[in-house]
Amino acid sequence: MVKVRQDAWSHEDDLLLAETVLRHIREGSTQLNAFEEVGDKLNRTSAACGFRWNAEVRKKYDQAVDIAKRQRKEKKRALANQQRTNQETAKPFVPKRQEEFNSPPSAAQFVVPVQEVKEEESSSLNLDTVIGYLESLKQGYLASDNSKQELALLESENENLKEENNKLNKKLADSQEQLQTIQEDYQVLIQIMDRARKMVVFEEQENLSASAFKMDKNGNLEHVAR
Repeated sequence: MVKVRQDAWSHEDDLLLAETVLRHIREGSTQLNAFEEVGDKLNRTSAACGFRWNAEVRKKYDQAVDIAKRQRKEKKRALANQQRTNQETAKPFVPKRQEEFNSPPSAAQFVVPVQEVKEEESSSLNLDTVIGYLESLKQGYLASDNSKQELALLESENENLKEENNKLNKKLADSQEQLQTIQEDYQVLIQIMDRARKMVVFEEQENLSASAFKMDKNGNLEHVAR
């Protein structure tokens, strides 16, 4: 039968397409088989169904597709476990010979298989490894906590040292300013003293030059006023 082209997809058509694709995914089939099944039901080609699924419908069922894929994996796992169980239960029963019942047990019967010993050692080793790893994590956490406390203490001390350094720098600046003022005052005082000394010397020279002496007949000097 020739399939008639239909341009319009109804909501029921999209729903049928989605349910069919999800069912095929869960059952382990392919999406192509789902497209062919929907095409037979809706009288469309499988290519049209595939285009509709990829272009419009799939984006609305992303989570449902993921769930269907997980269900497919779980179904495969369950089937594999069932087949393994069936194979184990289907082993024929081989009766022991009469000599085996009458003979005493050998030492080999009491030997634990090497595989079981390896598995026990491996599990014990893994457990010890996990315990050691957890202990190392605990120690690392404690060391990290101590490091954080030491870092906080060092940062606090650093802030205190910065504050003390700022205070000392301020005191040094004040001392330098005071020293500069003292030096300027000292220079002014030296200049004043130098001018005063010059004035005294000048007055003394004037006084000496203003005085006159003469010697009397006895050889004494007499002051003569001008």
